[in-house]
Amino acid sequence: MWSEYYSEFPYFSEELIRDGCHPRKMVHEVAAEKAIVLVHGLSDSPYFLSAVGDFFHFELSYDVYLPLLYGHGLKDPDGARGASLEEWKKNVRFAIHTAAGSGRFLSVGGLSTGGTLSLYMGCNDPLVTGDVYLFAAALGLKEGWLGIAGSVKEFLLRLPLILPANNRAPLIGSNPYRYDYVSLNGARELIHLIVELGGVIESAISGGHFPQHIFSVSTEYDDVVSLKAIDKLREVAEPGNFSQYIIPENLQVEHASIVLEDPIFAIDAEAGDSPLEKANPEFFEMMEAIKEFEQ
Repeated sequence: MWSEYYSEFPYFSEELIRDGCHPRKMVHEVAAEKAIVLVHGLSDSPYFLSAVGDFFHFELSYDVYLPLLYGHGLKDPDGARGASLEEWKKNVRFAIHTAAGSGRFLSVGGLSTGGTLSLYMGCNDPLVTGDVYLFAAALGLKEGWLGIAGSVKEFLLRLPLILPANNRAPLIGSNPYRYDYVSLNGARELIHLIVELGGVIESAISGGHFPQHIFSVSTEYDDVVSLKAIDKLREVAEPGNFSQYIIPENLQVEHASIVLEDPIFAIDAEAGDSPLEKANPEFFEMMEAIKEFEQ
Protein backbone atom coordinates (compact mmCIF):
# COMPACT_ATOMS: atom_id res chain seq x y z
CA MET A 1 0.00 0.00 0.00
CA TRP A 2 1.06 3.59 -0.64
CA SER A 3 -0.78 5.49 2.05
CA GLU A 4 0.88 8.85 1.31
CA TYR A 5 -0.76 8.76 -2.08
CA TYR A 6 -4.19 9.10 -0.49
CA SER A 7 -3.00 12.13 1.47
CA GLU A 8 -1.80 13.80 -1.72
CA PHE A 9 -4.97 12.97 -3.69
CA PRO A 10 -7.95 13.00 -1.30
CA TYR A 11 -10.36 11.94 -4.06
CA PHE A 12 -8.84 8.48 -3.41
CA SER A 13 -9.06 6.47 -0.18
CA GLU A 14 -8.83 2.84 0.86
CA GLU A 15 -12.62 2.76 1.22
CA LEU A 16 -13.25 4.06 -2.31
CA ILE A 17 -10.79 1.79 -4.17
CA ARG A 18 -11.64 -1.70 -5.37
CA ASP A 19 -9.70 -4.54 -3.75
CA GLY A 20 -6.35 -5.00 -5.48
CA CYS A 21 -6.57 -1.78 -7.51
CA HIS A 22 -4.81 0.51 -5.02
CA PRO A 23 -1.66 2.56 -5.66
CA ARG A 24 1.38 0.72 -4.40
CA LYS A 25 5.08 1.01 -3.86
CA MET A 26 7.84 -1.56 -3.35
CA VAL A 27 10.88 -0.06 -1.67
CA HIS A 28 13.99 -1.56 -0.13
CA GLU A 29 14.81 -1.06 3.54
CA VAL A 30 17.72 1.10 2.43
CA ALA A 31 16.79 3.36 -0.49
CA ALA A 32 17.96 1.85 -3.76
CA GLU A 33 20.27 3.70 -6.11
CA LYS A 34 17.69 3.24 -8.87
CA ALA A 35 13.92 3.77 -8.90
CA ILE A 36 11.16 3.41 -11.46
CA VAL A 37 7.61 4.73 -11.79
CA LEU A 38 5.28 2.31 -13.62
CA VAL A 39 1.95 3.68 -14.87
CA HIS A 40 -1.09 1.55 -15.68
CA GLY A 41 -3.30 1.89 -18.73
CA LEU A 42 -6.71 3.30 -19.57
CA SER A 43 -9.52 1.52 -17.68
CA ASP A 44 -7.19 -0.71 -15.62
CA SER A 45 -5.17 -0.33 -12.40
CA PRO A 46 -1.68 -0.73 -10.89
CA TYR A 47 -2.36 -4.45 -10.51
CA PHE A 48 -1.53 -4.91 -14.18
CA LEU A 49 2.04 -3.69 -13.63
CA SER A 50 2.59 -5.63 -10.41
CA ALA A 51 4.54 -8.52 -12.01
CA VAL A 52 6.73 -6.10 -13.96
CA GLY A 53 7.23 -4.14 -10.74
CA ASP A 54 8.21 -7.30 -8.88
CA PHE A 55 10.90 -8.01 -11.47
CA PHE A 56 12.34 -4.51 -11.26
CA HIS A 57 12.28 -4.68 -7.47
CA PHE A 58 13.56 -8.19 -6.78
CA GLU A 59 15.70 -8.91 -9.85
CA LEU A 60 17.02 -5.45 -10.75
CA SER A 61 17.06 -3.94 -7.22
CA TYR A 62 14.88 -0.92 -8.02
CA ASP A 63 12.53 0.89 -5.71
CA VAL A 64 9.20 0.74 -7.54
CA TYR A 65 6.25 3.14 -7.47
CA LEU A 66 2.87 2.41 -9.10
CA PRO A 67 0.49 5.39 -9.06
CA LEU A 68 -3.27 5.13 -9.57
CA LEU A 69 -4.63 7.45 -12.25
CA TYR A 70 -7.57 9.72 -11.46
CA GLY A 71 -10.93 8.09 -12.17
CA HIS A 72 -9.54 4.54 -12.11
CA GLY A 73 -9.82 1.63 -9.69
CA LEU A 74 -12.96 2.99 -8.05
CA LYS A 75 -15.88 1.03 -6.63
CA ASP A 76 -18.15 3.74 -8.03
CA PRO A 77 -16.45 5.25 -11.13
CA ASP A 78 -19.54 7.24 -12.18
CA GLY A 79 -18.87 6.51 -15.84
CA ALA A 80 -15.38 8.07 -15.59
CA ARG A 81 -16.99 11.48 -16.10
CA GLY A 82 -14.09 13.10 -14.29
CA ALA A 83 -11.36 11.68 -16.54
CA SER A 84 -8.71 14.37 -16.78
CA LEU A 85 -5.35 14.37 -18.53
CA GLU A 86 -4.13 17.20 -16.33
CA GLU A 87 -4.97 15.22 -13.21
CA TRP A 88 -3.24 12.13 -14.63
CA LYS A 89 -0.13 14.24 -15.12
CA LYS A 90 -0.34 15.34 -11.48
CA ASN A 91 -0.63 11.70 -10.37
CA VAL A 92 2.46 10.66 -12.33
CA ARG A 93 4.40 13.79 -11.41
CA PHE A 94 3.81 13.12 -7.71
CA ALA A 95 5.11 9.58 -8.15
CA ILE A 96 8.17 10.87 -10.01
CA HIS A 97 8.98 13.48 -7.38
CA THR A 98 8.51 10.92 -4.61
CA ALA A 99 10.65 8.33 -6.37
CA ALA A 100 13.43 10.72 -7.38
CA GLY A 101 14.83 10.91 -3.83
CA SER A 102 18.23 12.54 -3.65
CA GLY A 103 19.00 12.67 -7.32
CA ARG A 104 19.02 8.91 -7.86
CA PHE A 105 18.72 7.23 -11.25
CA LEU A 106 15.00 7.39 -12.06
CA SER A 107 13.28 5.59 -14.92
CA VAL A 108 9.64 5.61 -16.01
CA GLY A 109 7.45 3.15 -17.86
CA GLY A 110 3.91 2.04 -18.41
CA LEU A 111 1.25 0.07 -20.21
CA SER A 112 -0.69 1.62 -23.09
CA THR A 113 -1.84 5.07 -21.90
CA GLY A 114 0.60 4.68 -19.01
CA GLY A 115 3.41 4.24 -21.52
CA THR A 116 2.36 7.39 -23.33
CA LEU A 117 2.27 9.32 -20.05
CA SER A 118 5.69 7.94 -19.14
CA LEU A 119 7.23 9.00 -22.44
CA TYR A 120 5.66 12.44 -22.03
CA MET A 121 7.13 12.80 -18.55
CA GLY A 122 10.48 11.49 -19.72
CA CYS A 123 10.54 14.35 -22.21
CA ASN A 124 9.40 17.04 -19.78
CA ASP A 125 10.50 16.28 -16.23
CA PRO A 126 14.25 16.69 -15.55
CA LEU A 127 13.94 14.35 -12.55
CA VAL A 128 13.62 11.47 -15.03
CA THR A 129 17.31 10.70 -15.51
CA GLY A 130 16.99 7.04 -16.50
CA ASP A 131 15.29 5.02 -19.20
CA VAL A 132 11.75 4.82 -20.61
CA TYR A 133 9.96 1.45 -20.79
CA LEU A 134 6.98 1.22 -23.11
CA PHE A 135 4.56 -1.71 -22.98
CA ALA A 136 2.14 -1.53 -25.93
CA ALA A 137 2.34 2.26 -25.66
CA ALA A 138 -0.66 4.15 -27.03
CA LEU A 139 1.21 6.57 -29.29
CA GLY A 140 -1.59 6.24 -31.84
CA LEU A 141 -4.77 4.20 -32.36
CA LYS A 142 -4.90 1.14 -34.58
CA GLU A 143 -6.91 1.23 -37.77
CA GLY A 144 -10.32 -0.21 -37.07
CA TRP A 145 -13.83 -0.85 -38.31
CA LEU A 146 -14.25 -0.47 -42.11
CA GLY A 147 -10.58 0.39 -42.31
CA ILE A 148 -11.01 3.74 -40.59
CA ALA A 149 -7.51 5.13 -40.08
CA GLY A 150 -6.31 5.54 -36.52
CA SER A 151 -5.72 9.24 -37.19
CA VAL A 152 -9.38 9.62 -38.24
CA LYS A 153 -10.57 7.90 -35.06
CA GLU A 154 -8.35 10.24 -33.08
CA PHE A 155 -9.93 13.21 -34.82
CA LEU A 156 -13.47 11.97 -34.18
CA LEU A 157 -12.73 11.40 -30.50
CA ARG A 158 -11.68 15.03 -30.18
CA LEU A 159 -15.13 16.22 -31.27
CA PRO A 160 -17.34 17.32 -28.35
CA LEU A 161 -20.48 15.93 -30.05
CA ILE A 162 -19.62 12.36 -29.05
CA LEU A 163 -19.62 13.03 -25.33
CA PRO A 164 -23.39 13.11 -24.55
CA ALA A 165 -23.62 9.48 -25.74
CA ASN A 166 -21.09 8.40 -23.13
CA ASN A 167 -21.52 6.85 -19.69
CA ARG A 168 -24.72 4.89 -20.36
CA ALA A 169 -23.45 1.47 -19.25
CA PRO A 170 -21.85 0.64 -15.89
CA LEU A 171 -18.07 0.42 -15.97
CA ILE A 172 -17.82 -2.22 -13.24
CA GLY A 173 -18.11 -5.76 -14.54
CA SER A 174 -16.61 -9.14 -13.76
CA ASN A 175 -12.96 -8.15 -14.06
CA PRO A 176 -11.56 -7.41 -10.59
CA TYR A 177 -8.75 -5.14 -11.75
CA ARG A 178 -10.13 -3.10 -14.61
CA TYR A 179 -13.35 -1.56 -15.90
CA ASP A 180 -15.46 -3.39 -18.46
CA TYR A 181 -14.74 -0.89 -21.21
CA VAL A 182 -12.88 2.33 -21.96
CA SER A 183 -15.13 5.34 -21.48
CA LEU A 184 -15.27 7.93 -24.23
CA ASN A 185 -14.26 10.56 -21.69
CA GLY A 186 -11.09 8.63 -20.98
CA ALA A 187 -10.44 7.99 -24.68
CA ARG A 188 -10.83 11.70 -25.39
CA GLU A 189 -8.19 12.55 -22.79
CA LEU A 190 -5.85 9.95 -24.26
CA ILE A 191 -6.19 11.56 -27.69
CA HIS A 192 -5.28 14.94 -26.20
CA LEU A 193 -2.18 13.28 -24.73
CA ILE A 194 -1.24 11.65 -28.05
CA VAL A 195 -1.49 15.00 -29.83
CA GLU A 196 0.47 16.78 -27.10
CA LEU A 197 3.20 14.13 -27.08
CA GLY A 198 3.48 14.33 -30.85
CA GLY A 199 4.31 18.00 -30.53
CA VAL A 200 6.91 17.29 -27.85
CA ILE A 201 8.61 14.66 -30.00
CA GLU A 202 8.65 16.93 -33.04
CA SER A 203 10.21 19.69 -30.93
CA ALA A 204 12.80 17.31 -29.54
CA ILE A 205 13.94 16.16 -32.97
CA SER A 206 13.93 19.59 -34.60
CA GLY A 207 17.64 19.89 -33.92
CA GLY A 208 18.54 16.21 -34.15
CA HIS A 209 17.42 12.83 -32.83
CA PHE A 210 15.07 12.06 -29.95
CA PRO A 211 17.46 11.55 -27.00
CA GLN A 212 15.82 9.17 -24.48
CA HIS A 213 16.95 5.56 -24.03
CA ILE A 214 13.80 3.55 -24.78
CA PHE A 215 12.84 -0.11 -24.42
CA SER A 216 9.60 -0.84 -26.25
CA VAL A 217 7.52 -4.02 -26.12
CA SER A 218 4.82 -4.62 -28.74
CA THR A 219 2.59 -7.52 -29.67
CA GLU A 220 1.74 -8.07 -33.33
CA TYR A 221 -1.67 -9.31 -32.16
CA ASP A 222 -2.52 -5.88 -30.71
CA ASP A 223 -5.92 -4.58 -31.86
CA VAL A 224 -5.84 -1.34 -29.86
CA VAL A 225 -2.75 0.74 -30.62
CA SER A 226 -0.82 1.59 -33.75
CA LEU A 227 2.43 -0.30 -34.25
CA LYS A 228 3.33 2.21 -36.95
CA ALA A 229 3.50 4.93 -34.30
CA ILE A 230 6.10 2.89 -32.42
CA ASP A 231 8.06 2.47 -35.66
CA LYS A 232 8.05 6.24 -36.10
CA LEU A 233 9.44 6.72 -32.61
CA ARG A 234 12.19 4.21 -33.36
CA GLU A 235 13.07 6.10 -36.52
CA VAL A 236 13.57 9.39 -34.69
CA ALA A 237 15.42 7.94 -31.68
CA GLU A 238 19.12 8.53 -31.27
CA PRO A 239 21.00 5.64 -32.95
CA GLY A 240 21.57 2.89 -30.38
CA ASN A 241 19.03 4.37 -27.93
CA PHE A 242 16.01 2.29 -28.97
CA SER A 243 15.57 -1.40 -28.15
CA GLN A 244 12.49 -3.32 -29.19
CA TYR A 245 10.92 -6.62 -28.17
CA ILE A 246 8.16 -7.81 -30.49
CA ILE A 247 5.84 -10.68 -29.56
CA PRO A 248 4.84 -12.58 -32.71
CA GLU A 249 1.22 -12.66 -33.83
CA ASN A 250 0.92 -16.46 -33.64
CA LEU A 251 1.16 -16.31 -29.82
CA GLN A 252 -2.06 -14.23 -29.78
CA VAL A 253 -0.95 -11.99 -26.91
CA GLU A 254 -3.57 -9.27 -26.60
CA HIS A 255 -2.96 -5.63 -25.80
CA ALA A 256 -3.21 -5.59 -21.98
CA SER A 257 -1.91 -9.15 -21.55
CA ILE A 258 1.54 -8.01 -22.59
CA VAL A 259 2.44 -7.24 -18.94
CA LEU A 260 0.71 -10.21 -17.27
CA GLU A 261 2.72 -13.03 -15.75
CA ASP A 262 -0.48 -14.74 -14.61
CA PRO A 263 -3.97 -14.73 -16.15
CA ILE A 264 -6.84 -12.74 -14.67
CA PHE A 265 -10.11 -14.54 -13.94
CA ALA A 266 -13.60 -13.17 -13.37
CA ILE A 267 -14.62 -12.28 -9.84
CA ASP A 268 -17.06 -15.20 -9.74
CA ALA A 269 -14.94 -17.63 -11.79
CA GLU A 270 -15.20 -21.34 -11.09
CA ALA A 271 -12.65 -24.09 -11.65
CA GLY A 272 -12.18 -24.69 -15.35
CA ASP A 273 -13.40 -21.26 -16.47
CA SER A 274 -11.38 -19.46 -19.13
CA PRO A 275 -9.51 -16.34 -18.00
CA LEU A 276 -10.69 -12.86 -18.87
CA GLU A 277 -7.11 -11.82 -19.56
CA LYS A 278 -4.55 -14.40 -20.65
CA ALA A 279 -0.97 -14.30 -19.40
CA ASN A 280 1.90 -13.38 -21.70
CA PRO A 281 3.65 -16.69 -22.49
CA GLU A 282 6.85 -14.75 -23.18
CA PHE A 283 6.71 -12.74 -19.97
CA PHE A 284 10.01 -14.03 -18.59
CA GLU A 285 11.78 -13.77 -21.96
CA MET A 286 10.55 -10.18 -22.20
CA MET A 287 11.81 -9.34 -18.73
CA GLU A 288 15.17 -11.00 -19.38
CA ALA A 289 15.49 -8.79 -22.48
CA ILE A 290 14.80 -5.78 -20.23
CA LYS A 291 17.46 -7.03 -17.81
CA GLU A 292 20.02 -7.14 -20.62
CA PHE A 293 18.98 -3.65 -21.77
CA GLU A 294 19.18 -2.28 -18.23
CA GLN A 295 22.65 -3.72 -17.67
